[in-house]
Amino acid sequence: MRKIPPVCLVLFFLTLVGGIKKKTINIGIFLNDDDHYETSTIALTSVVRRINLYTKVEYLLRPHIFRTQKHEIWKTGQTACNLLRKGVAAIFGPEHPEINSMIQSISTNLEIPQFQTFWNPLQAPFVTNQQPEKPLQIFNLHPSPWSLSKALATLIRENDWKSYAILYESDEALLRLEQPLNQLHPNDPAVAFKALGSPENYRVVLKEVKNSGVLHFVLDCEVERIMDVLKIAKEQNLMTEFHSYILTNLDAHTLDWSELKNIRSNITALRMIDPADPHVKNAALIWNQNMKYDILDTVKNAAIQKELNRTRPKRRTYNDILPSKLLTKTILLYDALNLFISIFSELDSKLNVTLRPLSCESNLTSEHGRLFSDLLILKRNHHLLLQPLTGPITRFDTIGYRRAYRLQIVELEEAKFRVTGTWDSSAPDKLNLTLTQEERVTELKKKIQKRNFRVVSRLGDPYLMRLPDPPGKPLLGNDRFEGYAVDLVSEICKPQHLNCSYTFELVPDGMYGNFDPVTKKWNGIIKELLEYRADLGICDLTITYERRKAVDFTNPFMYLGISILFSKAVKAPPDLLTFSHPLSFEVWIYIATSYLIVSLIMFIVARLNPNDWENPHPCNPYPSERENIWTFRNCCWLTMGSFMTQGCDLLPKGISTRLVVAMWWFFALIMTACYTANMTAFLTSSRMGSTIESAEDLAAQTKIKYGCVDGGATSSFFKDTNFSTYHRMWVQMESADPSVFEKSNKDGVKRVVSSKRKYAFVMESSNIEYEMERNCDLVQVGNLLDSKGYGIAVPFNAPYRKAINEVLLKMQEMGLLQTLKDRWWKEKHGGGKCTKDKQSDDAAATEMGFDNVGGVFVVLAIGVVFSLMMAVCEFLWNVRKVAVRQKITPKAALIQELKFAVNIWARQKTVNAAISMEKFD
Repeated sequence: MRKIPPVCLVLFFLTLVGGIKKKTINIGIFLNDDDHYETSTIALTSVVRRINLYTKVEYLLRPHIFRTQKHEIWKTGQTACNLLRKGVAAIFGPEHPEINSMIQSISTNLEIPQFQTFWNPLQAPFVTNQQPEKPLQIFNLHPSPWSLSKALATLIRENDWKSYAILYESDEALLRLEQPLNQLHPNDPAVAFKALGSPENYRVVLKEVKNSGVLHFVLDCEVERIMDVLKIAKEQNLMTEFHSYILTNLDAHTLDWSELKNIRSNITALRMIDPADPHVKNAALIWNQNMKYDILDTVKNAAIQKELNRTRPKRRTYNDILPSKLLTKTILLYDALNLFISIFSELDSKLNVTLRPLSCESNLTSEHGRLFSDLLILKRNHHLLLQPLTGPITRFDTIGYRRAYRLQIVELEEAKFRVTGTWDSSAPDKLNLTLTQEERVTELKKKIQKRNFRVVSRLGDPYLMRLPDPPGKPLLGNDRFEGYAVDLVSEICKPQHLNCSYTFELVPDGMYGNFDPVTKKWNGIIKELLEYRADLGICDLTITYERRKAVDFTNPFMYLGISILFSKAVKAPPDLLTFSHPLSFEVWIYIATSYLIVSLIMFIVARLNPNDWENPHPCNPYPSERENIWTFRNCCWLTMGSFMTQGCDLLPKGISTRLVVAMWWFFALIMTACYTANMTAFLTSSRMGSTIESAEDLAAQTKIKYGCVDGGATSSFFKDTNFSTYHRMWVQMESADPSVFEKSNKDGVKRVVSSKRKYAFVMESSNIEYEMERNCDLVQVGNLLDSKGYGIAVPFNAPYRKAINEVLLKMQEMGLLQTLKDRWWKEKHGGGKCTKDKQSDDAAATEMGFDNVGGVFVVLAIGVVFSLMMAVCEFLWNVRKVAVRQKITPKAALIQELKFAVNIWARQKTVNAAISMEKFD
């Protein structure tokens, strides 16, 4: 510990130049022995000089500046006690919390005002435990622990951080973060706490943080440690554009951020100093002048010039003090000294204060301490001699903390901080943003236009397909691929939308992305996004609950559901006797038998019933004989005509015969109606083909095997479902041997085609539609089992997610998404092939081909041929009788009858007279 070099003495010589006699006021200043000691010294000497030269002040400030080190607690106490014997008006510092406890006690016991400029959480309990009659002597210009915690809580809430990790250097950081932790709700994700420990332990801690997947961080450490922590974080890939940091140290803006090249993370900090403030710039300018002694060189005084000549050989070369590099403690020390002399001047003008020597061993207190404390606490809106650099200093609370102040919210942009808002202690629950949401959106769009998106995908029709290389010139980059995903990203990146570029890459393992509960790691596309090797993941990637916990998704660009792919039934060639299939062979036998039996019964009943014996000569009322027209042939004809719904010109007259005919008609009516209805159903069922219509049908049988892609979203759906039918299907799929799972949808489709209706494949409906457009033997069975969508996967906290959502919504409203789907589903690579077949199938519902009714024509042909054969037989039989009766040769009779038969104009045939008379007799 040592006193300030002769710089301050030079200032004292300066005050003697004018010959004005002023009252000397001793003040004690304890500064840390660190790299900022010189800057703090220059700031103090500058304000002392300005005050000493101030014409309205009749005092000569005499600062006693001491360099202190953290471990010199007892020595610093002795130095303070020795200083008190000279009569001290106020003490400033020390900056070490360990040393401050001793100085704080001395100041309170002897009633000497002490000004602190650091974050002191022990001030409140110290003041509270003091004797009530003791006046408050501790005044801290640094934000209080409660108010700074409130500012951080408001900032975290406005950033909408639901979960984050707190990286802290000491346990005091938890006091700074008390309010953010109190704002957490029970349903919010837990906040992770990680003690940084020693610098050698940083890498281990940050590896643990990386494995946890946290994206938001609150970093609380000394300003000298911030850059060390962030450099290791960058090595661990924790400084991407998806990560965000809030720095609690108020001096974070003073660091050289160019050391971290290509910073993409959002880094936010708070500060009390506005480097752009004219008063701060002017103060820095004056300090730089004092450092170079330029002002002192203008003084024409032999004593001062002698002192300058003595000190100049020992001067060090200082760099200019920049406003952006000023520490908070330096500015607060400047304001504290300014506040003290302003209040003391006002007090002395009223009471003529006397500064008497004091001793640490006696109980004697200062005369001005109590009066100074009352004036500082009770009076508001203090008028200071110099303009304060941290804003107006209006009042202090009963603990000694500064009440009214303002903090700037700054964000890092291209290695420099810019102001994005302010936080005011008078309204602690809100931020005053200087950067509007529209301006942020505009900035984000400009950044998106400059970037090239790394898109990771996997091969799969029609989303991404590899083009064949032309002879002698292999394709490179995006030219290697085509498909729906390529066209979708190309549309998103068009100038009228995001106006960006992209590069497609294949995922190394070819997987969508599944979580392994054993290794606790993801694979596939999700892994690439989690490790930030890709910006977008796009293919037929289903948005699931598990994936949504790992990465974020855009709005779905395609809606779909799980369904069942199966083969169409192969239609067998229609049977010649297809018309007979609605009734079984036994029924046809029973009908034929019934026909013969009923005809026979009709014949018997008609012979027994007297009403069916008729007069052969109606003109003779008293015939000698009656005849019965119901021969067995006529009975068969009646039953046949009734069964064919054609009727007959012969009708029964007896009650019994009519009853028999009525029963037969009823039987014929029912059988005809059943045949017609069953024929319709038979023809319809022959077109339907499929034997399964829903997932319930699959689950209820064991003949047809079924499966899905192994480890995909579909398998997760069945595995995690609570629906009994789907759970039963999952159990059957898991226990099937051989395995029913396939590596890809393409393999599943091949298995369905080759299995000949022995295997069904469960997959997304969009892929089923694609396959059905190209393979007409495939069919979708049943309705959708669920509802979901395909989305573009992005890492959490991706700044471009909202912009992509807006483009997708616009494309949906314009119909571009449907146009892209039609292009790759129905137009390219054989699409639309089965549209004509589908229309033919629809038309077949109202038409029957010749194959279905050919048997009826065969029956007709057979009946006609048989009738012709019977006609020939009857004709030949009649020729024989004519030859016998007319006593001519059969040949002559055949020629005669044949000539008459072919004479189609002959309507009458001559009957032989002898035969006529014979019949008449």
